[in-house]
Amino acid sequence: MVQWGSAIVTGAGSGIGRAIALRLGADGYAVLVNDLSGERAEAVASEIQRAGGAATAIAGDVARPEDVAAIHAAAKTSHGGDVALLVNNAGIAHQAAFENLELADFDRMFAVHVRGTFLMTKAVLPSMLARGEGVIVNVASQLGQIGGIELVHYSGAKAAIIGMTKALAREVSSRGVRVNAVAPGPINTPLVLGLSEEWRERKKRELPLGRFGEPEEVAATVAFLASPAASLFVGQTLGPNSGDVML
Repeated sequence: MVQWGSAIVTGAGSGIGRAIALRLGADGYAVLVNDLSGERAEAVASEIQRAGGAATAIAGDVARPEDVAAIHAAAKTSHGGDVALLVNNAGIAHQAAFENLELADFDRMFAVHVRGTFLMTKAVLPSMLARGEGVIVNVASQLGQIGGIELVHYSGAKAAIIGMTKALAREVSSRGVRVNAVAPGPINTPLVLGLSEEWRERKKRELPLGRFGEPEEVAATVAFLASPAASLFVGQTLGPNSGDVML
């Protein structure tokens, strides 16, 4: 097993985040597993450990600066060094027609996705720049590229992440930090399964591949972007999306 250093995966207690954490653990990263639920985070960290990897769990809300500081500190303390890889995966979903959206729904969506990505990146970036190396992978969504019915606030937040990815990559890639994004299509996760059956069936019919993806298929894309094999990928948005977006 090649040792790649320390990685933080936010929102890693289930779904795509869990699959990413497990894959990175298998690839040789010492993984800091973050989730809003400490119990879920502990369960994933234990899975990595049972498979022979290194992992630590911490509960925390990435929209809260004090929680972000604790997450960053735990990664450095637990795994003996600066963070080599940050995966901004934490996210929520909420379905509603635009005219029924409440301000609280909109604000929370942007707090978790956009503010969370901003705060976590602000925490780890200085040490990456000081070392002249590091990788940041932001988990967006294909709905940030094409929009989604009854998901205006979710689509807007994911589009913001894609824009942030491109802009930050232009700032820091020449200083050794690669920043990219992954924009999955619909994936069989608790988050997507929480959407209405009508929405899911309509979406499945739209996909050229004719099926939703699995979390492990997204994790493989993240693992690639985290690896030296992706050395030429800068500010890109890769799309494991069943053909929903073709670029």
